[in-house]
Amino acid sequence: MEWIVLAVIVVLALMMVMMYNRLVALRQTRNNAFSDIDVQLKQRYDLVPQLVETVKGYAAHEKQVFENVTNARAQVGAVRGGDPSARMKAEGLLGGAISGLLAIAENYPQLKADQNFQRLMDELSDIENKIAAARRFFNSATAEYNTATEQFPAVLIAGTFGFHKEVFFELDEAEKAAVHKAPEVKF
Repeated sequence: MEWIVLAVIVVLALMMVMMYNRLVALRQTRNNAFSDIDVQLKQRYDLVPQLVETVKGYAAHEKQVFENVTNARAQVGAVRGGDPSARMKAEGLLGGAISGLLAIAENYPQLKADQNFQRLMDELSDIENKIAAARRFFNSATAEYNTATEQFPAVLIAGTFGFHKEVFFELDEAEKAAVHKAPEVKF
């Protein structure tokens, strides 16, 4: 009888260790996914001054837009390495400011024809695609992690060892509005 009780205790202990290790692995996958996003966001952050300078050469009187981009970039720099939700919000503001900058370019055909501007736009487009892919992977890893922390019996271990629900990397309000806005079609 003692052996049966001891065997049950050992099996339960092994199950707890396995669940704990799975939660640790899922959390690490999520953290690595955020690091992948961070790399792409850093590339975009570094590209912004070049883009601003190129547009400034053609549209120097668009001072407000340049200030918006500069302020948004400064906010990203201020929250770098800090709270992920504040970081996500700042990155959303920078994305919106970049969109405003690119909207100006539509009014300047000479700017759109500039080879340096075209190269920067291609680079920005590539970076934005990589950010979107990294964001999808991060959100998938976050969903898997959150599901694992909320399922029984892992929820008991999650609560005991400080595994808590994490936030997704979502679009900010300006990005959501742009996605849900019907495109203008001109004939």
